[in-house]
Amino acid sequence: MQFNTKKDAEKAILVGVIYSNKEDVSSQLKELSRLAETAGVYVLDSTYQYVREITPATLIGEGKVQEIKDLVQEKDANLVIFDVELSGSQTKNLSDAFGVKVIDRITLILDIFAGRAISNEGKLQVQLAQLKYNMPRLASLKGTSGRFGSGGVGMRGPGETKLELDRRAAQDNIFKLEKEIAKIKQNRQLQKKNRNSNAFKVAIVGYTNAGKSTLLNLISKAGIYADDKLFATLDTTSRNVYLDYGKQIVLTDTVGFISKLPHHLIDAFSATLEEAKDANLILHVIDSSNSDKNKQIEVVEQVLNKQQVTAPILRVYNKSDLTNEKFLDGVCISAKKNLGIDILKAKILEYYDK
Repeated sequence: MQFNTKKDAEKAILVGVIYSNKEDVSSQLKELSRLAETAGVYVLDSTYQYVREITPATLIGEGKVQEIKDLVQEKDANLVIFDVELSGSQTKNLSDAFGVKVIDRITLILDIFAGRAISNEGKLQVQLAQLKYNMPRLASLKGTSGRFGSGGVGMRGPGETKLELDRRAAQDNIFKLEKEIAKIKQNRQLQKKNRNSNAFKVAIVGYTNAGKSTLLNLISKAGIYADDKLFATLDTTSRNVYLDYGKQIVLTDTVGFISKLPHHLIDAFSATLEEAKDANLILHVIDSSNSDKNKQIEVVEQVLNKQQVTAPILRVYNKSDLTNEKFLDGVCISAKKNLGIDILKAKILEYYDK
């Protein structure tokens, strides 16, 4: 993994918060660290607290607040990132206590989204999600953006200037964005009608960084950007692919899923969910080498169920070259090493011929 080592880089302490001793805090902090690195943050250290009783003002207890403050000073950090959602008042109180900027997991993910969205719709959806997330926090966050310098993680993208808007202006902006996005959706639906409605549509879904774009590249030779980063791609990409003589499918890559996202952020990527809803077959790509794969499978398939996706789901266990574990409820492949792809294509054709 590469870190940003410049003098002006944001240097962070990560804070995990768990409410049950059954939660795997180490894996949660590992994912948060990868998110931070994706946003260009240098991770200095991490800590966590098992919260039995929530402290409304700061979420964590007074002793832990002091411990993190000492850690910030010892490590010379200028940012603290919490792995759970914070209220505006909690963010302000913690920032006051630590003397540095404080953001939560959702703000971090939105920051990554802001930097990765390419299409006009994607950019508008990110802006809308930022506004909706920040609006209830405006009173508490007002004035905090400039206290520790301008810009940086949590202050990038279309939503940057919106933090200082009053509630009415923010609400007006949300209304305008929703209207603009609705027009784009309408146009997309018209375009879909003009496509070949008889085409067999296959949507690739999965947890972020499972290898979806790599798989699309391999099958379609599309040359889509793929990288070992969380949320390497945010916009959907479709390609026509011939799997056999006269048997053409439309293969679509979608944005990666991730845990702990509120519903309005999931809704922000309705284009991705629409592709899944319209599909004849879902390829659920899973990183079989990831120790948290069962939790990741649950996150993805719960969202699909809530969005009433009815297409059959074929689990595709990617990166199988990195594990000795066997999976009997799907197809094992390695998109990077081109292993098992012929078996996967044959399985897709089975669904095509049904």
